[in-house]
Amino acid sequence: MPLTEEAIAQIYQLIVFLSKNLHVEGLFRVPGNSLRQQMLREQLNSGADIDFSSGDFHPNDVATLLKSFLGELPEPLLTQRHLHAHLKITELSLFDDHGNKTSLPDKERQIEALQLLLMLLPTANRSLLKLLLDLLYHTAKQQHKNRMSAHNLALMFAPHVIWPNNMNATDLQENLTKLNSGMAFLIKHSQKIFRAPVYLREHVRLQFADTSMIHSKDDLELLSVGGSPFMSAWKRSAARVRSDSDSHTEEALRELYRHVTHHMPNSAKKKKLIRQLGKQSTPGTPVSENTTPTSKKHTRSRSFGGLIKKKVLGSQPAADRRGKENISCDPVSRMPSAPGSVPYMSIL
Repeated sequence: MPLTEEAIAQIYQLIVFLSKNLHVEGLFRVPGNSLRQQMLREQLNSGADIDFSSGDFHPNDVATLLKSFLGELPEPLLTQRHLHAHLKITELSLFDDHGNKTSLPDKERQIEALQLLLMLLPTANRSLLKLLLDLLYHTAKQQHKNRMSAHNLALMFAPHVIWPNNMNATDLQENLTKLNSGMAFLIKHSQKIFRAPVYLREHVRLQFADTSMIHSKDDLELLSVGGSPFMSAWKRSAARVRSDSDSHTEEALRELYRHVTHHMPNSAKKKKLIRQLGKQSTPGTPVSENTTPTSKKHTRSRSFGGLIKKKVLGSQPAADRRGKENISCDPVSRMPSAPGSVPYMSIL
């Protein structure tokens, strides 16, 4: 069945239980008991709250059932639509001082590309993916106890998170290393990839500092806490700038009005200018508001799209730009219609 928030609420019980048993050796690798798994499956399907304190279920039962649930979804959590982009991300590498591509991975570019790409996931996929990667991240941190490194966990979960259902055996074999390494990268950097890129957060902060916005459960801190010293100082500075600007605008308009009325000869052009100034204010007292018509939504849409493209494509050598476009330009161009719970998506 398609992934739903209700299903995630049930599966969350498994994740919470497993997070308390990360010390179990071979967790996610050693299979559980099939009879106990079937019993647990039936309870979950009925919508019941599971009493794990009873000791009826072993962590290996729960871990195996979690993998089974992911394997029975219609498509992998990362969706098949973005498979090509994820494959390209694994190829992003550093350049030397002469602009030549090296074999060293460019982790910062990879993380940034993933941050943008994960914004395009459906809400339910994004929510479950974050819960799962958090669990696997902390599992790998205890590998000295459970013997499960990020690489080992990637082998267990890549088929359910990133492998496409419709890939033939030949293509799968050719891309197997990339798919597994991509899954390991997601686990290792799970604490960063669910945040918007820094430049994007700062851009939103500056444009929407005075707007009431809901913070994302993914910790996308697009606005600082209202009482923070930074935000208070920024607002005071912005207020001073607006005040100075308004004052200069009023004086300039007054001067223009005086010049038109006293120095220009009577003509149709003079009458037209006086009418235009009169629409803004009473004679001699021009208004302080900016009356230039704007379309905020459209302007910000172009601004964000251009900002992302400039950031992703602008600073790399031209030889690698085409490969980068395959990763970043496509997600950016589709951001406006992509489902998701990121707060600022509605303005793109």
